[in-house]
Amino acid sequence: MTKRKRQQGYFTKRMKAVQEGSNEEVLLADIRNLLQSTKIGREELNDRDPIEKEADVYAPFERFSEIEVKISALSSTGDGLGFSSRSDHVFVVPFTLPGDVVKAKIVTQFVNDQYTLADFISVLQPSPQRKDHLVKCPYFAKCSGCQFQMLSYQDQLAHKKTVLEKAYRNFSSLSSDLIPVIGDTVGSPLQYGYRTKLTPHFDGPPGSRVRRGGRKDGSERPGFDKVPPIGFMVKGTRRTMDIEDCPIGTDAVRDGLKKERKRVAEELSKYKRGATLLLRETTTRVPTQQIPSPKAEPNTPPKDPDHPPLAPEPTHSTSTPSSYTETKTYITDPNATSTEYIGPYTFLNPAGAFFQNNNSILQPFTDYIRSHILPPNTTTPKPKKTLIDTYSGSGLFSITLSPLFTSTHGIDISTSSINSATQNRLLNNLNPTTTTFATGDAADIFASAASHKRFNNNNNNGEHEDDNDQDSIVLIDPPRKGCDDAFLKQLLRFRPWRIVYVSCNVHTQARDVGVLVRGGRQGWWDDDDDDDDGKKGLEIAEEGGDGRRKQGRVRYRIESLRGFDFFPQTGHVEGVAILQRIG
Repeated sequence: MTKRKRQQGYFTKRMKAVQEGSNEEVLLADIRNLLQSTKIGREELNDRDPIEKEADVYAPFERFSEIEVKISALSSTGDGLGFSSRSDHVFVVPFTLPGDVVKAKIVTQFVNDQYTLADFISVLQPSPQRKDHLVKCPYFAKCSGCQFQMLSYQDQLAHKKTVLEKAYRNFSSLSSDLIPVIGDTVGSPLQYGYRTKLTPHFDGPPGSRVRRGGRKDGSERPGFDKVPPIGFMVKGTRRTMDIEDCPIGTDAVRDGLKKERKRVAEELSKYKRGATLLLRETTTRVPTQQIPSPKAEPNTPPKDPDHPPLAPEPTHSTSTPSSYTETKTYITDPNATSTEYIGPYTFLNPAGAFFQNNNSILQPFTDYIRSHILPPNTTTPKPKKTLIDTYSGSGLFSITLSPLFTSTHGIDISTSSINSATQNRLLNNLNPTTTTFATGDAADIFASAASHKRFNNNNNNGEHEDDNDQDSIVLIDPPRKGCDDAFLKQLLRFRPWRIVYVSCNVHTQARDVGVLVRGGRQGWWDDDDDDDDGKKGLEIAEEGGDGRRKQGRVRYRIESLRGFDFFPQTGHVEGVAILQRIG
């Protein structure tokens, strides 16, 4: 548990154990690297003259006091890292850039870890990179949604390339010669107006979280006496700020936000607690010669009287490509069906389910994976190969990559996702005997593949019956936490010819890719029987820590690494790693 200290007007915390791949772990790595690079870390302080050391040692500021900070670096979390004039201590200030001199407010100090979280107040001296005229949102620098509206888009893409570089340097445990040069970040065709899903929320009235039995007078939950703020969190807090418009949303969901805010105000008496609103874009594509008159369809009636997701008539925005017209509307019911088009493919999903929120980049994104999932010199139009799409969701990769493979198998732990994938297979006219989907846990994901009889179910631990025929390719797209050890160990035993690892968290991706390149973690194979060649199972080199192994059954080479900007104006970057088996 985090320990807090209030003494002499200041507020400090002792950092609790951080989760792998979390923002806290990533931020700490950047802070330590910055302290080391500026040569003012604790080790140097300890070697200094005692009088000089006493003068320069960090003394906590009073909480909420204001200080001047010069920003030295931009962290992978999207925050500026800088120093005041009096310490060897890093200040983390959002909405800042290297070269900025800013006024900041002290919030929380981690003295033992040599950093402080601070709120941004104002710019005293702007960085040459700062372009405040580019900002399009009046809530920027307060709302927690965007970090980089004041940064040119080319500089955003360059920064996200460095995020990927630092992720593999800090978290893969690989030597630099095992990490290829990272490609330039692929930009989004839309830098604003791209988000197809927004989920603004509002908090309940004071006392609404107290159960009836906990109220002294036994009264019902109190109602609202005025319209609460409806929007998103204030940066660094748990307070909701009122947001009337969000320029990174598509036209349809922005219009929906305005109408939903009005509806909540008109129906406020129906709410006894806070609620999260759903605004999901859906698209209707009609051939140009068959364009009907637009007609709105009502949403499904609400099931929860405390959270009535009543919707206005959907709005319409129309684009007119040469062969069809697209009509875009919004949905507020999470159980209603949304429609997305990616090139010639159609995808249906429950509006509340996960699907990528930037449709504009999905075509170049899937095109890139399609052109890299097979080796560069592959000339056969459709080689005899099998794709296993783990964490397949509603079938985005299984379906868009299906023309490249003789058989494709999607596996996901979510039954509803597999139901959507099966529906999308039918919608896109794919053969159900060559494109299959099954529900399965990551812990037995390859056993699920074996159940389709494309793999030998009797081989040791689900290994392919002939691992020399170069038949299988595995695509991984896990949640932010990445893959667990059980999955990675199975994957190495399975020995796929190639692996494509897609991730919304490049730091856990780097960690997992490092395991695959090294052929496992130390001690994984200690209890294995001898291999057929008489050698003990994989052993990790104990010296050097450079990611090289002495011997083993299989490992992988990183063929390429590249980032994709799914969320312009924010610090997030999607990573794609292509791996080739070499063991």
